Amino acid sequence: MEMPDLTGGFVALLGLKFDEVSGDRVVIRWRVRPELHQPFGIQHGGVYCAVVETAASVGGSIWLGDKGQVVGVSNQTDFLRAVRDGELTAVGTPVHRGRSQQLWQVEIHDEDGRLVSRGQVRLQNLSPS
Repeated sequence: MEMPDLTGGFVALLGLKFDEVSGDRVVIRWRVRPELHQPFGIQHGGVYCAVVETAASVGGSIWLGDKGQVVGVSNQTDFLRAVRDGELTAVGTPVHRGRSQQLWQVEIHDEDGRLVSRGQVRLQNLSPS
């Protein structure tokens, strides 16, 4: 399977950097900055949801390989700690990988190692048509 482009589009808009990418683990870093804040000056929860979805989808796609493609069917993300600035790191790992679906968990930590958000994404494995 060809590696997906991890530099353009929404990934670039959010400023995501991939430190590790495999079918077993995805590590993403980014800087919290004012354009990613919600109106009260903290990281927007939608950014966490997007990073959780991105980590799961990239890892799940690589794991599935040439057998098809994946689409997210459920994203459940919890916001645990407000963050105004600094660098965040997301680590995504599979919980379950089956014939038709995958479940990935993603934890996001701040520079001090504190858990600031966590989520899980259910992916549907689609066979080529």
